[in-house]
Amino acid sequence: MDAQKITQIAIRGRWAVAGIFLANGFLTGSWAPQIPVFLTRLDISKFTLGLLILLFGAGAVTAMTWCGHLISKHGSRTVLRWFGLAGSLGLLVVALAPNVPLAAAAMFIFGGSIGGMDVAMNANAVAVERRLSRAIMSSSHGFWSLGGFAGGALGGFAIQYYGHLAHATMVTALAFAVMAVAIRYLIAEDKHPVAEHHKFALPANPLVYLIGLMALLTMISEGAVLDWAALYLRQELGADLAVAGLAYAAFSGVMAVMRFLGDGVRNRFGAIMTLRASALAAAAGMLVAGLAPSPWLAIAAFAFCGLGIANMVPIIFSAGGNQEGMSSGTGMSVVTTMGYSGILVAPSAIGFIAEHSSFGPIFVALSGLLIVVLLMAGLAHRAEFAAEPAPAE
Repeated sequence: MDAQKITQIAIRGRWAVAGIFLANGFLTGSWAPQIPVFLTRLDISKFTLGLLILLFGAGAVTAMTWCGHLISKHGSRTVLRWFGLAGSLGLLVVALAPNVPLAAAAMFIFGGSIGGMDVAMNANAVAVERRLSRAIMSSSHGFWSLGGFAGGALGGFAIQYYGHLAHATMVTALAFAVMAVAIRYLIAEDKHPVAEHHKFALPANPLVYLIGLMALLTMISEGAVLDWAALYLRQELGADLAVAGLAYAAFSGVMAVMRFLGDGVRNRFGAIMTLRASALAAAAGMLVAGLAPSPWLAIAAFAFCGLGIANMVPIIFSAGGNQEGMSSGTGMSVVTTMGYSGILVAPSAIGFIAEHSSFGPIFVALSGLLIVVLLMAGLAHRAEFAAEPAPAE
C-alpha cells in the first residue's frame, strides 16, 4: 500500500475518533438535564439520587479497569465498536427505567459503557497520533467538550417541549448515527507483543501509576470547579445565581477553545514544556480564584485555570498510552481509571471539608496539587511519540 493511501486512512481514522469523542461528550452532557426529571419521575430523595449517580461512576471505573485487558486482546478499534454502540443506547435505557432497582442496573450499565468507550477512544487516539506522528489528543478532547456543551445546552429545551423520553430517543438516534459512520473508519494499531496474554493482570511498570497520579491530581481540580465553583461564588463571594453559574461556563468554554488549539501548541513546543506551562497557568488560576475578593475576579481566575487544565489531561493520557513494554490500552486503562476516580471521590470529600471550613482555602490547596503535577511533568516524556509503521490493511 502506497504512502499516500496509508496517510488517507490515518486521516479518516483521525476524524472518525474525533466523531466518537463528540458523541461520548454529547451522551454525557445530555444526561445532566435528565437528572431533575429522573429525581421526580422515580420519586426518590437526593440521597438516593446520589447513590444512583455513584453507581454510574462505579460502572465506569469497573469498565475502565477491564478495558485495557480487552484492548490488549482485541485492539482498540474492536473494543471501541462494542462500547460505542452500547453507549449510544445507555441514556435511553436509563430514561425507560420504571423503578429504582431497574434504574440502578441501568445506571451501572450506562456508566460502564461510557467508561469503556472513554478508555478505548483515548487508546485509539494514541494509535492515530503514532500513525500520523503528530498530536491530535487535545483537539479530540475539544470535540468531547463541544459535545458535552451541545448535550447540556439542548437537553433542557428538548425535555421541556418534547418530554424526557423523546429527548433520550433523539439523543440515542443522533449518537448511534455518528457511531455507525465513525466505526467504519477507525484505524487498528499494531498488536503489542508484550500484550499477548489471556489473563487479566495489572501492569508491573510503576511509571504508569505515577502518570495516573498526575491524571488524578489534575482531574480532582477539574471536578472541584465543576461541582463547587458556583456554590463558592454564591455563598462566599455574594454572587447572584446568574453570575455564579458563569464560573464553570467560563472555565469549560476557555478549556474547549484551548483544546482545539492545543495540538498546535504541543507540536511546536513539545509535550513536556506544554504540560509544565499548562500546570503553572492552572495553579495560578486556582490560587487567584481561592483568594479572590470578588465574583468577577474569581470567574476570570477560573477561566485562566481552564486555559491551563485544557491540555494537561490530553498530554497525560498520551503519556499513559505510550508506555514502554505495554499496549496503549493497558496504559490508558490505568491512567483513565485513576484520573476519573478523582472526579468521583473528590466532590464528596470537598463537600465534607467545606462543612467545617470554606471553599476559598480548598481552591488554594488544589493549586498546590497542580504544582505537584508541574514538578512531575518530566515523567510524561512518553507523550513525545515517534511515528509507527502502519499495519497491512
